[in-house]
Amino acid sequence: MADIISLQYDFCFKHLFLNENIRRYFVSDALGLSLEEIRSVRLANPYLWKRFRQQKQGILDVIIELNDDRKVNVELQIKMISHWDRRSLFYLSKMYTEDLLIGQKYYRLRKCISINILGFNLDDRPEYHRVYRLRDETGHEYSDMLEIRVIELNKPLNGADPMDDWIRLFNAKTEEELDMLQTTTKNRGILEAIKEVRIMNLGKTMRALYEGHMKQIRDQYARDEYVRTEGKKQGIEQGMAQGIEQGMAQASRLNLRLIEDNRLEDLKRAAKDKAYLEKLLKEYGIR
Repeated sequence: MADIISLQYDFCFKHLFLNENIRRYFVSDALGLSLEEIRSVRLANPYLWKRFRQQKQGILDVIIELNDDRKVNVELQIKMISHWDRRSLFYLSKMYTEDLLIGQKYYRLRKCISINILGFNLDDRPEYHRVYRLRDETGHEYSDMLEIRVIELNKPLNGADPMDDWIRLFNAKTEEELDMLQTTTKNRGILEAIKEVRIMNLGKTMRALYEGHMKQIRDQYARDEYVRTEGKKQGIEQGMAQGIEQGMAQASRLNLRLIEDNRLEDLKRAAKDKAYLEKLLKEYGIR
């Protein structure tokens, strides 16, 4: 079977959501809204505002603003990370409070929705698309201003959720899986997304970036293995691993910004020149 560029890679996922029609159909299915209720799905700045230097910067995958002023964050997280629940609440809280400046009234605060697409299971419950809001112990809703939606890619589908075909698309790894989905789905958004994925696979630039990304991952695995081996001998494995994780996160954010700014030559040069990589990290304020 012919492999394709998987949407489970961050830059491919974000590239897909550059298409406004795909954003509209996805938000419609994820939030249970009719297309008529969504006049536009404008992409906002994905970098959350940082009030003080000491604050942790919140960086989100895709921020969408609806015409009724609701803000929607769509985030893809394939590998399990520690304290996921606290992390998602941190980003949602930052998104909720970032619009309110000193002296402004609370009515300016907008409803914020976080859609988390996860490549791991939070628990053993069969539900793979869940909605969380603020409620009391009897289930009475306190407020709908903060909403978290969780979509788990690895759980069996029951065939009753509008997100089923989107999950199949995010899980697709081969041309044959795309063909099967294309012949069975009636969702126009899915059909357009399949077309976009095929275009990604035809584009030389995207393919080159994908192959470069895969090479970085393979090389990093090799470096990690060496660090783990040496770290065990020297008793510093934890500190080294944290440094590597931070370096990978910095490189990933930088690669995305360079792709978005169409600075492909800088992307290639940074992969070979560490000094130039540091210069670009400083230029974009990535720490």
